Amino acid sequence: MIAGVDEVGRGPLAGPVVTAAVILSPDDPYYGQYQDSKKVSEKKRLRLYHHIRKHAVSYAVAQASLEEIDELNILHATMKAMTKAVLKLDVQPTSVVVDGNRVPEGMPVPTTAVIGGDDSVQEIAAASILAKVVRDRLMCAYDYQYPEYHFAKHKGYGTKAHMDALKQYGACPIHRKSFAPIAKLVKQLSLYEV
Repeated sequence: MIAGVDEVGRGPLAGPVVTAAVILSPDDPYYGQYQDSKKVSEKKRLRLYHHIRKHAVSYAVAQASLEEIDELNILHATMKAMTKAVLKLDVQPTSVVVDGNRVPEGMPVPTTAVIGGDDSVQEIAAASILAKVVRDRLMCAYDYQYPEYHFAKHKGYGTKAHMDALKQYGACPIHRKSFAPIAKLVKQLSLYEV
């Protein structure tokens, strides 16, 4: 009963960080075929997402809100969301493996950090797929709310199109105010308002 944990969305300038925890079934026919979500096409990722939700022993998704990101910083907010995902599992794991080099505080069972775990640990790879699909869907929903930023295309990452939209429209409510490009932009705009 190993739970794999991963996150998606630490680097973007907008939107939440989404984390997932997954306990895979030993009878899962796809076991051994899961990969880091970034290495899987969107079509295959969606197919795997539905498969994981149907066949996993347990899975849970959690978020680090914009307020948590800005208040705690991105690392601590992400660690908190990873712990939340594990605590939401409806089956208690015997251990947890987390992608990265740090173990979140508050884990209820022994936890190990695995650098590159989304490539080497099936449970972490499955968690990365769940987190990626959920976050991408959230960013597409934000695209309807704030169409001028084109969140469906860049998912909040600092692309040229996103930076151009920020210069033209300023920051919207889902931008991370503590991130340097947004903080700098907000400061520049407030100078013009004086």
